[in-house]
Amino acid sequence: MRSREELVEHLKRVGIRDEKVLRAFLRVPREEFVPEHLKKYAYADDALPIGFGQTISQPYTIACMLEMLRLEEGLKVLEVGTGSGYTAALTYEITRSPVYTVERLPELAERARKTLQRLGYTEIHVFIGDGSVGLPEHAPYDRIIFHAALPSVPPPVVEQLTEGGILVAPIGSLHYQDLVAYKKRGGAVVEVERREGFVFVPVVGEYGFRHY
Repeated sequence: MRSREELVEHLKRVGIRDEKVLRAFLRVPREEFVPEHLKKYAYADDALPIGFGQTISQPYTIACMLEMLRLEEGLKVLEVGTGSGYTAALTYEITRSPVYTVERLPELAERARKTLQRLGYTEIHVFIGDGSVGLPEHAPYDRIIFHAALPSVPPPVVEQLTEGGILVAPIGSLHYQDLVAYKKRGGAVVEVERREGFVFVPVVGEYGFRHY
Protein backbone atom coordinates (compact mmCIF):
# COMPACT_ATOMS: atom_id res chain seq x y z
CA MET A 1 0.00 0.00 0.00
CA ARG A 2 1.45 3.36 -1.07
CA SER A 3 1.71 6.12 1.57
CA ARG A 4 0.72 9.76 1.24
CA GLU A 5 4.39 10.72 0.99
CA GLU A 6 4.97 8.15 -1.75
CA LEU A 7 2.04 9.54 -3.73
CA VAL A 8 3.53 13.03 -3.56
CA GLU A 9 6.91 11.75 -4.72
CA HIS A 10 5.13 10.05 -7.62
CA LEU A 11 3.34 13.30 -8.52
CA LYS A 12 6.70 15.06 -8.63
CA ARG A 13 8.10 12.39 -10.95
CA VAL A 14 5.20 12.75 -13.38
CA GLY A 15 5.61 16.49 -13.65
CA ILE A 16 3.72 18.30 -10.89
CA ARG A 17 5.86 21.27 -9.82
CA ASP A 18 3.65 23.60 -7.76
CA GLU A 19 4.87 23.24 -4.18
CA LYS A 20 1.58 24.55 -2.78
CA VAL A 21 -0.29 21.76 -4.55
CA LEU A 22 2.17 19.12 -3.39
CA ARG A 23 1.96 20.32 0.23
CA ALA A 24 -1.85 20.13 0.07
CA PHE A 25 -1.63 16.49 -1.03
CA LEU A 26 0.56 15.82 2.00
CA ARG A 27 -1.99 17.37 4.35
CA VAL A 28 -5.28 15.86 3.17
CA PRO A 29 -6.06 12.22 4.14
CA ARG A 30 -7.45 10.76 0.89
CA GLU A 31 -8.41 7.56 2.72
CA GLU A 32 -11.13 9.54 4.51
CA PHE A 33 -12.83 10.27 1.18
CA VAL A 34 -13.00 6.72 -0.25
CA PRO A 35 -15.23 3.77 0.69
CA GLU A 36 -14.00 1.58 3.54
CA HIS A 37 -13.16 -1.39 1.32
CA LEU A 38 -10.97 0.78 -0.93
CA LYS A 39 -8.93 2.57 1.74
CA LYS A 40 -5.89 0.40 1.04
CA TYR A 41 -5.82 1.90 -2.47
CA ALA A 42 -6.23 5.49 -1.28
CA TYR A 43 -2.74 6.60 -2.37
CA ALA A 44 -2.59 4.79 -5.67
CA ASP A 45 -2.63 7.20 -8.61
CA ASP A 46 -6.00 5.90 -9.73
CA ALA A 47 -9.61 7.03 -9.82
CA LEU A 48 -11.73 5.03 -7.38
CA PRO A 49 -15.51 4.45 -7.32
CA ILE A 50 -17.44 6.31 -4.62
CA GLY A 51 -20.95 5.13 -5.51
CA PHE A 52 -23.81 6.44 -7.66
CA GLY A 53 -21.73 5.93 -10.80
CA GLN A 54 -19.16 8.51 -9.67
CA THR A 55 -15.46 8.39 -8.81
CA ILE A 56 -12.87 10.21 -6.78
CA SER A 57 -10.56 11.45 -9.53
CA GLN A 58 -7.03 10.25 -10.18
CA PRO A 59 -4.60 12.28 -8.02
CA TYR A 60 -2.51 13.27 -11.04
CA THR A 61 -5.57 14.71 -12.78
CA ILE A 62 -6.56 16.69 -9.68
CA ALA A 63 -3.00 17.95 -9.27
CA CYS A 64 -2.91 19.13 -12.90
CA MET A 65 -6.14 21.05 -12.45
CA LEU A 66 -5.06 22.68 -9.19
CA GLU A 67 -1.71 23.63 -10.71
CA MET A 68 -3.47 25.22 -13.70
CA LEU A 69 -5.74 27.20 -11.34
CA ARG A 70 -2.70 29.02 -9.90
CA LEU A 71 -4.19 29.08 -6.44
CA GLU A 72 -3.03 31.52 -3.79
CA GLU A 73 -3.99 32.15 -0.20
CA GLY A 74 -7.11 34.30 0.14
CA LEU A 75 -8.74 33.43 -3.20
CA LYS A 76 -12.45 32.57 -3.29
CA VAL A 77 -13.11 29.35 -5.25
CA LEU A 78 -16.18 27.75 -6.83
CA GLU A 79 -15.97 24.02 -7.53
CA VAL A 80 -18.52 22.27 -9.76
CA GLY A 81 -18.79 18.56 -8.97
CA THR A 82 -18.14 18.00 -5.27
CA GLY A 83 -17.95 14.22 -5.52
CA SER A 84 -16.24 12.95 -2.39
CA GLY A 85 -15.14 16.42 -1.25
CA TYR A 86 -11.44 15.56 -1.61
CA THR A 87 -10.56 18.26 -4.15
CA ALA A 88 -12.41 20.88 -2.14
CA ALA A 89 -10.26 19.96 0.87
CA LEU A 90 -7.07 20.21 -1.21
CA THR A 91 -8.21 23.59 -2.51
CA TYR A 92 -8.89 24.92 0.97
CA GLU A 93 -5.47 23.78 2.17
CA ILE A 94 -3.96 26.16 -0.39
CA THR A 95 -6.35 29.13 -0.25
CA ARG A 96 -7.30 29.07 3.44
CA SER A 97 -10.47 30.91 2.44
CA PRO A 98 -14.06 29.86 1.69
CA VAL A 99 -14.61 27.20 -0.97
CA TYR A 100 -18.08 26.87 -2.51
CA THR A 101 -18.82 23.52 -4.10
CA VAL A 102 -21.89 22.28 -6.01
CA GLU A 103 -22.98 18.66 -6.40
CA ARG A 104 -26.05 17.50 -8.37
CA LEU A 105 -26.47 14.21 -6.44
CA PRO A 106 -27.93 14.84 -2.97
CA GLU A 107 -26.52 11.61 -1.52
CA LEU A 108 -22.96 12.48 -2.52
CA ALA A 109 -23.36 16.08 -1.38
CA GLU A 110 -24.52 15.02 2.07
CA ARG A 111 -21.75 12.44 2.43
CA ALA A 112 -19.11 14.97 1.37
CA ARG A 113 -20.54 17.57 3.76
CA LYS A 114 -20.32 15.14 6.69
CA THR A 115 -16.77 14.08 5.80
CA LEU A 116 -15.56 17.66 5.48
CA GLN A 117 -17.21 18.68 8.76
CA ARG A 118 -15.70 15.69 10.54
CA LEU A 119 -12.24 16.68 9.30
CA GLY A 120 -12.71 20.29 10.40
CA TYR A 121 -13.20 21.96 7.01
CA THR A 122 -15.86 24.36 8.23
CA GLU A 123 -15.23 26.92 5.48
CA ILE A 124 -16.10 24.52 2.67
CA HIS A 125 -19.75 25.06 1.77
CA VAL A 126 -21.54 22.25 -0.09
CA PHE A 127 -24.62 22.98 -2.22
CA ILE A 128 -26.96 20.74 -4.20
CA GLY A 129 -27.88 21.90 -7.69
CA ASP A 130 -27.05 22.34 -11.35
CA GLY A 131 -23.42 23.40 -11.31
CA SER A 132 -23.41 24.06 -15.05
CA VAL A 133 -24.98 27.44 -14.23
CA GLY A 134 -22.50 28.07 -11.42
CA LEU A 135 -23.60 29.34 -8.03
CA PRO A 136 -24.71 32.94 -8.62
CA GLU A 137 -25.87 33.62 -5.07
CA HIS A 138 -22.27 33.61 -3.80
CA ALA A 139 -20.54 35.11 -6.86
CA PRO A 140 -18.11 36.48 -7.86
CA TYR A 141 -15.29 33.94 -7.60
CA ASP A 142 -11.55 34.35 -8.15
CA ARG A 143 -11.22 30.78 -9.38
CA ILE A 144 -13.68 28.24 -10.82
CA ILE A 145 -13.01 24.53 -11.41
CA PHE A 146 -15.20 21.97 -13.19
CA HIS A 147 -14.88 18.23 -12.57
CA ALA A 148 -17.07 17.19 -15.51
CA ALA A 149 -16.72 17.64 -19.26
CA LEU A 150 -18.17 20.61 -21.12
CA PRO A 151 -18.47 21.47 -24.81
CA SER A 152 -17.55 25.07 -23.93
CA VAL A 153 -17.63 27.40 -20.93
CA PRO A 154 -21.22 28.29 -19.89
CA PRO A 155 -21.88 32.04 -20.23
CA PRO A 156 -23.47 32.36 -16.74
CA VAL A 157 -20.29 30.95 -15.21
CA VAL A 158 -18.13 33.47 -17.08
CA GLU A 159 -20.24 36.21 -15.50
CA GLN A 160 -19.50 34.80 -12.03
CA LEU A 161 -15.71 34.91 -12.51
CA THR A 162 -13.86 38.03 -11.37
CA GLU A 163 -11.93 40.07 -13.92
CA GLY A 164 -8.48 38.48 -14.06
CA GLY A 165 -9.85 35.28 -12.52
CA ILE A 166 -9.01 31.79 -13.80
CA LEU A 167 -11.37 28.95 -14.74
CA VAL A 168 -10.22 25.36 -15.39
CA ALA A 169 -12.44 22.76 -17.05
CA PRO A 170 -12.30 19.64 -19.24
CA ILE A 171 -13.37 20.89 -22.68
CA GLY A 172 -14.04 18.73 -25.72
CA SER A 173 -16.36 15.95 -26.87
CA LEU A 174 -18.33 13.43 -24.84
CA HIS A 175 -15.48 10.93 -25.09
CA TYR A 176 -12.26 12.99 -25.00
CA GLN A 177 -11.30 16.32 -23.48
CA ASP A 178 -8.38 18.62 -22.82
CA LEU A 179 -7.91 20.41 -19.54
CA VAL A 180 -8.13 24.09 -20.43
CA ALA A 181 -7.36 27.10 -18.25
CA TYR A 182 -9.06 30.37 -19.14
CA LYS A 183 -8.42 33.86 -17.82
CA LYS A 184 -11.11 36.53 -17.77
CA ARG A 185 -10.11 39.64 -19.66
CA GLY A 186 -12.45 42.45 -20.64
CA GLY A 187 -15.50 40.48 -19.54
CA ALA A 188 -14.68 37.39 -21.67
CA VAL A 189 -12.50 34.33 -21.09
CA VAL A 190 -9.40 33.57 -23.17
CA GLU A 191 -7.45 30.34 -23.17
CA VAL A 192 -4.10 30.58 -21.38
CA GLU A 193 -3.09 26.93 -20.93
CA ARG A 194 -4.08 23.51 -22.27
CA ARG A 195 -3.11 19.97 -21.24
CA GLU A 196 -4.26 17.26 -23.60
CA GLY A 197 -5.71 13.81 -23.19
CA PHE A 198 -8.25 13.41 -20.38
CA VAL A 199 -11.63 11.70 -20.03
CA PHE A 200 -14.31 12.99 -17.64
CA VAL A 201 -17.98 12.20 -17.23
CA PRO A 202 -20.10 14.87 -18.98
CA VAL A 203 -21.71 17.74 -17.14
CA VAL A 204 -25.39 17.06 -16.48
CA GLY A 205 -27.42 20.23 -16.47
CA GLU A 206 -28.61 23.20 -18.47
CA TYR A 207 -25.22 23.77 -20.10
CA GLY A 208 -24.30 20.14 -20.64
CA PHE A 209 -23.85 18.65 -24.11
CA ARG A 210 -27.58 18.41 -24.78
CA HIS A 211 -27.86 22.20 -24.54
CA TYR A 212 -25.81 22.71 -27.70
